[in-house]
Amino acid sequence: MTVPSDFSPNADELLGNNREYARHYRDQDLELRPKRHLAIVACMDSRMDIFQMLGLAHGDAHVIRNAGGVVTDDVVRSLVLSQRLLGTREIILIHHTDCGLQKVSEDAFKAELEAEYGIKPRWSLECFSDPYSDVRQSMSRLQRVPYLTAKQNIRGFVYELADGLLHEVEPDPRHLNLSPSDLG
Repeated sequence: MTVPSDFSPNADELLGNNREYARHYRDQDLELRPKRHLAIVACMDSRMDIFQMLGLAHGDAHVIRNAGGVVTDDVVRSLVLSQRLLGTREIILIHHTDCGLQKVSEDAFKAELEAEYGIKPRWSLECFSDPYSDVRQSMSRLQRVPYLTAKQNIRGFVYELADGLLHEVEPDPRHLNLSPSDLG
């Protein structure tokens, strides 16, 4: 992979920005627990400002982001901690249109890495072609996690980059209200 010719490191500029931010910092009294008892799982795409698009303030929610906003083991770990230790009771999933994971082949990407480094990654990219279907799958995955204590308020959305609107995704009815025996 080549570095773009217009790239220059950002850390020094960001540290300066942080010093200016700290001069006006007023969040020191925020509670550890999110005020809205809300956890959000979203894609890491830089075109989505989660707090701005939802009208949230600092301290309102936990925001967990990764490539695609997919429910991975690490996302589950974070959500379990968020619920059990920090009192969240609602989970919102947000994917978006024009996602990078819609444009890559997992097999080809892993083959490229293996050819370059001599070892294939063990992790899954979790590529998808339809963000609506993937949100529905993510909601179903969460319904099947026995360690999550609050599953009645799990909702999923796709953010439309063309107009900035969220579109709700209906859950798969086969995975609602699972009993402990359904979880194996």
